[in-house]
Amino acid sequence: MADVVVAGAGPAGWALASACAREGLETTVVAPDPAQPWHATYGLWRDEVPDLPDEAIATAPRRTLAVGTTEHWLERDYLVADNDGLRRHLTDARVATVTGRVAGFSSARVHLAGGASIEAPVFVNATGVRRAGHGMSQTAYGLVIGAGDAQRIVPPDTAVFMDWARVERDPSFLYALPLRGDRVLIEETCLARQPGLPLDILAGRLRHRLTKAGISPAGSEEFVRLPLDVPRPRGLAFGLAAAMVHPATGYLLADALRLAPAVAATLREGLKTSGEHAMRAARHEVWPPAARTVHALRRFGLRAIGEMQGRDLPEFFELFFGLPTELQRAFTSGRNDVAGTVAAMAALFRAAPWRLRARLAL
Repeated sequence: MADVVVAGAGPAGWALASACAREGLETTVVAPDPAQPWHATYGLWRDEVPDLPDEAIATAPRRTLAVGTTEHWLERDYLVADNDGLRRHLTDARVATVTGRVAGFSSARVHLAGGASIEAPVFVNATGVRRAGHGMSQTAYGLVIGAGDAQRIVPPDTAVFMDWARVERDPSFLYALPLRGDRVLIEETCLARQPGLPLDILAGRLRHRLTKAGISPAGSEEFVRLPLDVPRPRGLAFGLAAAMVHPATGYLLADALRLAPAVAATLREGLKTSGEHAMRAARHEVWPPAARTVHALRRFGLRAIGEMQGRDLPEFFELFFGLPTELQRAFTSGRNDVAGTVAAMAALFRAAPWRLRARLAL
């Protein structure tokens, strides 16, 4: 018997499971391969996770660059997570692991595929989202190349958050992160499109970009296909399964790390009454009214971004990166910051030319 069963062994699932264990709850993680490595490259703003330990940080680039139609050196530090160190940080030996797949939950029992079950009053879905990707999605294709070659297109020791300098009818931007071992991840990214821009198109654009700079387009590959318009589930979920992904940027990890302790504490208190009460209270902790309002505003921004073509997106982000840092932070990181999100969106609208205002008002 467990107090809490978490389905999913990614960063969000482990963040919540370990937080529950620290609250004294008997916690079990269920996944087809609980020890499966995390292959994605995770970027985070340092001000979102100020307590992240050094072992969970792979690199901390000296500067952060964004390009709309001109260069903007951002006043926020960007980090690249060390996946092995992050896993060690998030793993708690008190959490039991079960190899399997959850088939359902009813009557305080988690049912596994194959017929086994685990008695538990609380079940949390942290398995992400499995779907074909026909909705609004972010897609990216990346190659890991040597830092010496990368300097031909990006400054050294610099995180390139977005570079929209190359205009296409269906725009994509350059994203670059310095990695350990004198390597750099270079990605061609489609921010938001329905459906996501095909990976073969992005791969072709990136290879052309590298070849034009005299760089051999070879290296280990990274593929990204992230749904952005995920509906909020009815049951208790966490991470991408809970629609916690930022609809207009695709960011998620920092919110999961910050929110896990509060959700775990809510579960502990709620279990004093019942499992049903605990899950209802925890769902409210994940989605309080302020977060729901901000999410709706961000989804409005997602729809506007998804409608933009050609030079619209570079001009939009030229305006965005010209905003004061506190407004940029509010829109990208203020999950419960209604006032800040509204202020950022209003400032963007006031600064936009009439042609862009028409897009933003759709």
